[in-house]
Amino acid sequence: MEFWIAIVLAIALAFGASFGLGFAVIPWLHKLKFGQTILDIGPSWHKKKQGTPTMGGVLFIVGFVFSFAAVLITDRLLGGNILLFGSDKPQGADTLPIKIFAGIGMALAFGFIGFVDDYIKVVKKRNLGLTELQKTAMQLLVIVTFLFTYQHFVGVQMVVPYAGAKSESGLLFWLIGVPAIYCTVNAVNFLDGVDGLCASVTAVVSVGFAVSAFLMRFAGVGLMCAALFGALAGYLIWNWNPAKVMMGDLGSLFLGGMVCAAAYAIEAPWAILLIGIIYVAEFGSDILQIVYVKTHGGKKLFRMAPLHHHYEMGGWSEKRLCAVFSLVTLLGSAAAAALFWFGCRPR
Repeated sequence: MEFWIAIVLAIALAFGASFGLGFAVIPWLHKLKFGQTILDIGPSWHKKKQGTPTMGGVLFIVGFVFSFAAVLITDRLLGGNILLFGSDKPQGADTLPIKIFAGIGMALAFGFIGFVDDYIKVVKKRNLGLTELQKTAMQLLVIVTFLFTYQHFVGVQMVVPYAGAKSESGLLFWLIGVPAIYCTVNAVNFLDGVDGLCASVTAVVSVGFAVSAFLMRFAGVGLMCAALFGALAGYLIWNWNPAKVMMGDLGSLFLGGMVCAAAYAIEAPWAILLIGIIYVAEFGSDILQIVYVKTHGGKKLFRMAPLHHHYEMGGWSEKRLCAVFSLVTLLGSAAAAALFWFGCRPR
């Protein structure tokens, strides 16, 4: 199968499946009374979202899995190996399928944790869902399993800009990997709650990683990101303000896992700092707010944290937030692409 055909097919199938499922899933969620619970700690006007169906992340999860699997199966039936297309056998190409499927497995595991959390909130009527200890323990188990699998089958090499080679990171692989994945997954989760914000930003992130993957000749990762982009685009039709469905932790934790999966598949977890610059700002603002309040007698650094709430409290509309945060993400992705092109691209 021609690669450009595979990309277009992946986007179209993911978009169609994600959007089409909404016609059946959203009324079903209404029927089950799986409504979003809005906590008092957020902006007061978010209360109008109370009762909006949650667990809508199932739309883009199913859309992504269906699309990616359909393209791979079709390609194999035609005698191809689309995951290695255009790789020119760079170092690590032979392990690319392992990296991709291990990453997707990690994302699905995070999605399952999110499902359990949402289920407890909605069905068991416990507003906070899983306790922080329970959620953290489950997330760490997923992270350790992924990193162990990656280390065993792939190695601990990572791309270092302008180093001219893979850098063996040893213990650093774990010291960086565990907090990087944990913080990224939960930072993506912070973006959920504002109509369209998490999905629109992550759609741009998926494009950023797709371009970076092409530059690194890991086209199979680009195919994975294309399927994710299509699925999120289909979901956004239902999630755009005013949202008819919310993704819930099921969706946001899955997306966090997919961001990390893409970064590790191209052996460049540092790219999250640029392509996922909004995630960094969200997580960092929350930490800064906590530290500032404790060290300045209760005074706040931001009107409200994480960062998007600060701008909401300043009068920004949800649509403006989506537009500006997506634009910043696009600029971060462009910076990452430039760094890959000049400092990391296989020669």
